[in-house]
Amino acid sequence: MWRTIAVLQMVLASVVWLLAMGGVWMGREPFLSWLYFFAWWPLLLFLDGALLYLRQESWMWRRPGQFLLMCFWSVTIWLVFEAYNLVLHNWGYVEVEARLWWRWPGYALAFATVLPGLLLSAEVLAALGFWQGRQGVTRRLGVWQPWALYFGVACLVLPLTAPGYAFPLIWLGFIFLLDPLSDLFSGDSLLGRWLAGERQRHFCLLTAGLFCGLWWELWNYPARTKWIYTLPVFNFARIFEMPVLGYLGFPPFALECAVMSSFLHILHRRFLTNPRRRRWAWWGQVAFWLVMFMAMDAWTVISYQ
Repeated sequence: MWRTIAVLQMVLASVVWLLAMGGVWMGREPFLSWLYFFAWWPLLLFLDGALLYLRQESWMWRRPGQFLLMCFWSVTIWLVFEAYNLVLHNWGYVEVEARLWWRWPGYALAFATVLPGLLLSAEVLAALGFWQGRQGVTRRLGVWQPWALYFGVACLVLPLTAPGYAFPLIWLGFIFLLDPLSDLFSGDSLLGRWLAGERQRHFCLLTAGLFCGLWWELWNYPARTKWIYTLPVFNFARIFEMPVLGYLGFPPFALECAVMSSFLHILHRRFLTNPRRRRWAWWGQVAFWLVMFMAMDAWTVISYQ
């Protein structure tokens, strides 16, 4: 039964992709203006179906609450990078929906796919056996957490003080800032696992980041509503809209999202221990969304339809 559902999910996703590509080729709406949604929500459906087929695991069917929580956190996580972009001006959005009551829900639904897309891709790669048995030498560095924290802070401060040159560091900073905190709070972290010789999850995440980056850019290129890059340097040799060196940022971005997600899980489990605290956390994030949506409209959106 589960394999039948898995196959149906993957077939349905493929049908939506074919319809979307046909709609773009014929210049039809809503495909041109809402192509991102026709690319990414079916991808989540396809990846969940693949995971269900390979492992009999499904985030959508068997852990729907956790899946929705991940989508919610995904919006918050991506908006952190949008906040940085208000200073960096590395990308902007063109031909965005002019009606606010469509535009803002569109922001949320688009950004909700980032985290589950990356993490589901890594899970499917692991289920397929990618990097299986990949082990490394166990290393002992003593107390490494403070040094990682200092480096993370530097990576997140320098882009604000020297945005013309240090902007790539934002795709590393939260790894080194939050991962040592995860290690201290829960005893588990990506850096800790790496030092212990475990490698598969790291390489699956890196591969998932590159795959998702290519998927983002592949579907962004023919869309009418899209993002364009305005990097201060490295703007040569573009593949789709992205300068070729920009693709180097997608693999560490996947690690960064995994670390940020893990840290949020720890906060949720250890500190948001009663309904009142959780309500404050939810509403605080929603308030952050609304502030960022207004800021994006003012400074990041280049043109409206």
